[in-house]
Order: sequence, then structure tokens, then C-alpha cells
Amino acid sequence: MDIQIFLQFFIGLFALVNPIGILPVYISMTDSEDKIQRAKTNKMANVSVAIILIVSFLVGSVILNFLSISINSFRIAGGILVVSIAMSMINGKLGEHKQTKQELTESIVKENVAVVPLALPLMAGPGAISSMIVWSTKYNTWDYIGGFIIVIMLFSFCCWLLFKSAPLIIRILGQTGINVVTRIMGLLLMALGIEFVVSGLRAIFPGWL
Repeated sequence: MDIQIFLQFFIGLFALVNPIGILPVYISMTDSEDKIQRAKTNKMANVSVAIILIVSFLVGSVILNFLSISINSFRIAGGILVVSIAMSMINGKLGEHKQTKQELTESIVKENVAVVPLALPLMAGPGAISSMIVWSTKYNTWDYIGGFIIVIMLFSFCCWLLFKSAPLIIRILGQTGINVVTRIMGLLLMALGIEFVVSGLRAIFPGWL
């Protein structure tokens, strides 16, 4: 196994989910909660993210086979989706690509925002789920599967730490700092999405690329 692959997977996942950019959303959604409730929401949201990403990684390719969708076609589609999300991040449209107006309205009337909309769709959105399926089709041996699951759990733990320190981080970075980080993550994410598209095109048209 190549450690660099797991590092690339972690960085790509961090750029795709962009937990730093979601910090202001997390703060606003948990503003009315006390310290204990906020800690519970943080824990539940990140456990939910880990479960969603791991399940997507494990069974995503099975669903593709059941629907007779080729892996390379899904790589191209997933790559285009990731690039579109990256464009939204670079343009500063945080969260608009992940949550519809109806989902936002429904989340307001719900007491617990940990699973919806924090975990799904703000963090583990369509782009993250698509990325999991693409990675699972490329590295599907048991040693890699185990390694990726560990990385997903490590990523969720890092998100938990970030959310736990949310008030301090926002005071340090400010809205301008968060916007800068979001745009940097968007650039990294766009490069990753283009890699997905090129990989799919290379497999479908081997003589072209």
C-alpha cells in the first residue's frame, strides 16, 4: 500500500467536505443550544458523516453494477459534479450547492440538526458520496478498503475537533480567513475532480489521452 494514496484521499475528502467553511453554519444552527447539547450535536453529526461515507464506499459499486452503470462513466459524472462544487466554493457560494430551499425550511422546524442538514447534505453531500464510490472502484482490495475506512474515521474525528473548537477558530480566522480557506479548498477540489474525469476518459478512449 502507498501512504501517499491515503494522504491524497484524506486531503481530497477534506477539500470536498470543507468543514472549515461549514463552521459558521454549524455555529448558527447550534446557537440556541447549551454546551452539552452542542457537544451532542457535534458528536452525532460526525458519527453520521462517518457512517454515510463508509456505507457509500462499501456498497456504492454494488449499486452501480445493479443499475448497469459503468465505473468509468460514473467517474466522469462524479468528476464533473466535484468540479461544479469546486466552482461554487471558489465563487464563494458556500452551501448553496448542497442544500435546497426546501431542505433549509425543513431543517428549521426540526429540533435536532445533527443528521439533517449538518451531516446530510451539508457535509456528506452528493459530491462526497460520489467521490467515495469513485475511490472504491479504483482501490477495491481488502487492505485498501480497511485503510480507507480508517482514514474516513480519522477525518470524522478531525471534523469533530474542528467543530468543538468552532468559536475559537472563527474568532481567529474571521469571515475573511474562512473565505480564503474555502477558495483554496475549492482549487484543490477542482484538480481532484479533473483527475476523475481524465481517468474515466482515458479508460473509455484509450487512444485519445
